[in-house]
Amino acid sequence: MYTIQTNASGTRSMEISEVNLETIQRYSLFQHLIDSNGIVDEMVLDKLKLNIRSLIASAEGNCKDLLDLCIDVIYHNNMKAFGLHQLILLYIGWEKEQEEKAEATPEEA
Repeated sequence: MYTIQTNASGTRSMEISEVNLETIQRYSLFQHLIDSNGIVDEMVLDKLKLNIRSLIASAEGNCKDLLDLCIDVIYHNNMKAFGLHQLILLYIGWEKEQEEKAEATPEEA
């Protein structure tokens, strides 16, 4: 379980699970999300919400993982642009850890 700060003053935070990060990775939710200016603002959060809604609407099978991500993280009362930026930074670090683990595993065998 990871904790991210969701406002600049540090008075609000949110718990992010490994499953949440895996869902973000599975659906490539952060890919092409941020414009070339690199700024994460409320419009980027709205874009993410719309992308997830579209994925859920077009899903033919079970999308419980996306629904859980929405309830636990994306539509959480504390999630604002600052929190999304922190979530993206957490995801980048988590993804690097996963790559390092994958690289280390073949060397041990």
